Parts: sequence; structure tokens; C-alpha cells
Amino acid sequence: MQLLLIRHAKNDWVDGRLAGRTPGVLLNEEGRAEAAALAARLAGSKLDAIYASQLERAQETAGFVAGPHALPVQTLEAVGEVAFADWTGRALDDLRKNEAKHWFGVQHHPSGTRFPGAGGETLYEAQARAVAGIEGLRAAHDALDVVAVVSHADVIKAVVAHYAGVPIDLFQRLVISTASLSVIRFTPERPFVLLLNDTGTVPAAPKPPKDKAEGES
Repeated sequence: MQLLLIRHAKNDWVDGRLAGRTPGVLLNEEGRAEAAALAARLAGSKLDAIYASQLERAQETAGFVAGPHALPVQTLEAVGEVAFADWTGRALDDLRKNEAKHWFGVQHHPSGTRFPGAGGETLYEAQARAVAGIEGLRAAHDALDVVAVVSHADVIKAVVAHYAGVPIDLFQRLVISTASLSVIRFTPERPFVLLLNDTGTVPAAPKPPKDKAEGES
């Protein structure tokens, strides 16, 4: 099976707040354009099935991708967003400043750091249930099938890390952009990561630190 891992397209919460499992978070205008562009890129490619997290932003993105292939979008809750619990809805800058201990744990020891509050997951637990979901798809599909799964940044990073043999405590070194495509091919020998975080564009050059004087190099 060849697995296409797709992060949902942009919404108004991206890069600002943790949407988590908040209901009603929909793609914004830029996100709909991203999803349409991705669907156009994949329109001529083989695609046998498409699955998505239960959250609206993933379902919307999957709908764009599924359209040219006339495929139904099937819900796969195993690849739903991480349960951020009490962090849900909070601004990232606020978490960095006021939850420094937990923030450090999430960044550097995610295997043992539980998001605070009732039902909060560790990223290791999120990885385990997402990988179990992918393994279920492998069992349900033929070896030559191409299957797309629309999910969320941390979940996709965790899945890629698992199949690439990267410890979950290092998974933050991976980047998964909105409407990006990552591809894993499963073979009898081993899984192969063929593509990571592809958006069809070259990343922007790094910018100077914000605290440097204007014109300083």
C-alpha cells in the first residue's frame, strides 16, 4: 500500500492557537485555495480511497481531494487531533510563556509529557493510536492500493517518525505544513518514506532575528 498523509489546509487558528478538537473550526479562504490546489495536483494520480480525521477542517480538505476521483470521504477517528485537554483554545505564545515546564516537555520529552487536564494525551499515546489506525488500513487494502489520510500536524509527524524509525522524543524535528503531502510506501521488506511535507513550493529563506537592528546583517 502507498499512503498519502495530508495535513488539513489553513484555518484561522493555524500558528496562533491550539484548535485541538474544538468543533466548528473550518477552512478559511486561504485554506480553501490550498485544498483546491492540492486536489488539482493529485487529480491525475491513482487514488483508491480517502480517509480523514473526524474534525471539520480535515473533512473539508479531504472533500476537495476526493472530488476529482469521485470517492467518498471515510472517517478514521484514530488519526484525529491530539487531545490537548486544558491547552485547547489557548494561544501558543501564552503557552510558551506561562506553561514553560510543560512546553519544554512537549518539545523535548513528548513521550512522557501528558497534556494537562481531563483526557489529555501524551504524544506517545497519540502516535500509538494513529499507527494502529494506519495498520488497520494496511490490513483492509490491497498491496497496490493508494490510500490518502487527511490528519493533523502532530499526528502526521508522529506517524512518519514511527515508520522512519525516529524516536518520538525527536519528532519535533519534523515539519508538516498545511495542505502538505507526505508519502510512505509499504513493502514486504520495510516502509519507505518517499516524500515529506511537500507543498509544491520552495521554503522561504530564513529571516534575521527580530531583535536585530534594521539593516543589520
